[in-house]
Amino acid sequence: MKKLDSSKTNVELKEKMIGPEIITAMFWLYMVNAVLLILHEIDSAYWKEWELFKMRGGITGFLIMHIPMLFAIIFGLTTIEKWPVVGIVFSFILSAGGLFAFTIHTIFIKKGREEFTTKISITILIATLLVSIAQVTVTILAVIYQSNI
Repeated sequence: MKKLDSSKTNVELKEKMIGPEIITAMFWLYMVNAVLLILHEIDSAYWKEWELFKMRGGITGFLIMHIPMLFAIIFGLTTIEKWPVVGIVFSFILSAGGLFAFTIHTIFIKKGREEFTTKISITILIATLLVSIAQVTVTILAVIYQSNI
């Protein structure tokens, strides 16, 4: 990695490290995917997802589990512009979460489960899949760009 001039501003350093277009794309894809996944989690409460996954604690445990999850999702968004390399890690994690949500619920639906079969639930899952694919693609581009400077 090339040594960066210490007189550069934080914005100039970020642009040099990853590129402003990639940072902007990562930010907005992360934002959209975060909203979709949070929306999915709201839908999960309706469907009593804790029963689907045989989780202990009922709604209380389900909600408590979401405190660190939501904190990490929101914190991850802030890292994309402040600390782009850390943001890449959070972007991969969120993308993986979206891909996992779509995959696991598709498996359950194909097994005949009734949860997440409403039009809005399916729309959220498909949108999450598409945005997660776009997000992971842009995140990979950020890694490639980072490795080429």
